[in-house]
Amino acid sequence: MFSCVGYAASSATAPLEAITFERRDCGPRDVQIDIAYCGVCHSDIHTVRSEWGPSFYPCVPGHEIIGRVVRTGGDVTRFIKGDLVGVGCMVNSCRHCHSCEAGLEQYCDALPTWTYNSPDPAFPKEGAHTYGGYSRSIVVDDHFVLRVPENLDPAAAAPLLCAGITTWSPLAHWKVGKGHRVGVVGLGGLGHMAVKFAVALGTEVTLFTTSPNKVEDGKRLGAHRVVISRDAEAMQAEANRFDFILDAVSAEHDVNEYLGLLRQDGHMVLVGLPEKPMSVGAFTLVGKRRSLAGSAIGGIQETQEMLDFCGQHNITADIEMIKMDQINEAYERVLRSDVKYRFVIDMASLPETA
Repeated sequence: MFSCVGYAASSATAPLEAITFERRDCGPRDVQIDIAYCGVCHSDIHTVRSEWGPSFYPCVPGHEIIGRVVRTGGDVTRFIKGDLVGVGCMVNSCRHCHSCEAGLEQYCDALPTWTYNSPDPAFPKEGAHTYGGYSRSIVVDDHFVLRVPENLDPAAAAPLLCAGITTWSPLAHWKVGKGHRVGVVGLGGLGHMAVKFAVALGTEVTLFTTSPNKVEDGKRLGAHRVVISRDAEAMQAEANRFDFILDAVSAEHDVNEYLGLLRQDGHMVLVGLPEKPMSVGAFTLVGKRRSLAGSAIGGIQETQEMLDFCGQHNITADIEMIKMDQINEAYERVLRSDVKYRFVIDMASLPETA
């Protein structure tokens, strides 16, 4: 084992601060990565504050990780020292259930080993849990390490490992492409990536937002049309128009307003996570054979395909860079939706010692 410096919360109510903790040494199939950048995801806040159930403490968040390989195990052949790589939301899975064998590790029957706040069977100490990317270094099984195209800005590529793949996966699964009319609900960390991907895939993209001040931003990101969803007349004019709608809103809202905008056999997919259960009108679904589904992150192969696509089309996230000691302020700004559209931590600002 070796000592590593990171930023962690010691309880659900404590601010994040520097700590020293132990990482495992590189095993035969492991890759050790020096972390250069780590994105800040809203799920980091939920987990740190135990809002999705009790968390393990100290909790070192971060699952949008970009860095360089510094060491590999003896059985690793895909990576060498110096490679630009990424680590997303998972660092292991059972590998043998139906989902894992299909390359859908995110739906592992035994649950994946998440990058942080997950029991860690690979660590040589009973009761250990995983620590994430708000840290100097990480050691990951090579199956869960992703190659990042060198032409991408590595800082702006960090959010691709969560916000990117969360929006790419449903577009890929439902085979969204040229000739399709796509709606994107919400222009935040997820929604802005959905707009970029849908445009690059050749679709006609309409952004739905409650905020008139996001109209120009939506168009700058590539949306062909922007509809203010609070305008009942404007919404009614969109009825029966869309092949696919991606709902990226985590705040409470009425999904029925958007289901009615789908054509016959259209699909609406949720990637946002509202806290309260939704009420769905059966007639809206049945009347046009519409479907309502949900989607999580993608599997490892799918994530690599997304990164390769981003390299080909030069797609990255819109980010605001912060230093490590600004993380607590950044959390409060995320809660106020005061970021366009993803914070990324420059890990060079991490202190040498805790």
